[in-house]
Amino acid sequence: MTSTVKIGFVGGGNMAEAILKGVLNGYCRPEQVRVFEPAAGRAAYLTEHYGIRIAGSNRQVVEQSDLVVLAVKPQIIQSILSEIARAWTADKLLVSILAGTTTAGLEQGFSLEVSVVRAMPNTPAMIGEAATAICPGRFADEADMELARRLFATIGAVAQVSEAQMDAVTGLSGSGPAYIYSVIAALAAGGVAEGLPDDIALKLAAQTVVGAARMVQQTGESPTVLRERVCSPGGTTIAGLQVMNERGLQEVLVAGVQAATARSRELGKG
Repeated sequence: MTSTVKIGFVGGGNMAEAILKGVLNGYCRPEQVRVFEPAAGRAAYLTEHYGIRIAGSNRQVVEQSDLVVLAVKPQIIQSILSEIARAWTADKLLVSILAGTTTAGLEQGFSLEVSVVRAMPNTPAMIGEAATAICPGRFADEADMELARRLFATIGAVAQVSEAQMDAVTGLSGSGPAYIYSVIAALAAGGVAEGLPDDIALKLAAQTVVGAARMVQQTGESPTVLRERVCSPGGTTIAGLQVMNERGLQEVLVAGVQAATARSRELGKG
């Protein structure tokens, strides 16, 4: 069912475009969307490809929207807030995808109680396969959270967490695509080392990761149980896993998530 919510984007970069593509896929119509993008070429591209309307300013986006998505660089957020705060009303919802910017930090930019939802989608949003975590600010209620869930469900899976858990989200799903790309590259390299052509090795490696992930999602079984079902006593999979375990594959991945989480905490402190 198409929503009647008017959605505005402050910033029209790649992640904003990914969300825009999602919401236009049956959630709302192009005439319900406003974007302010200062780069003329980028603004023209968005208009041409999606049929949406380009606003004349960030303030105009706010004035013409019920839900506003902040999709700018964190370094310029204070100037953005000073511009949009003058047009803000209590019935609007602010959704931020700014890395390292807390809901409290955003709330402080307004003179009234503002409903803020912080979100962290990851780059597979660009193909509608995002993993997005959302958390509420002090004044966001369940209706606000449901609206945010519906918004991000248009680009993939959504999970609600506490704000204290957002750094862990950064370390896991925010940075996670890079880890998986490394796994795919390594699997393909192994296939090439054993005689497969590059293109076939990459195709098989990528589809193996996709298929295994969907098995976890669709069966509801734990990865441990599914892994055991692939392993036959004395077979090929056991031989491969034994070497990976000896070389610390699991420990390396856990440590990588923890390191990225720690860095996210450092960046959040300014």
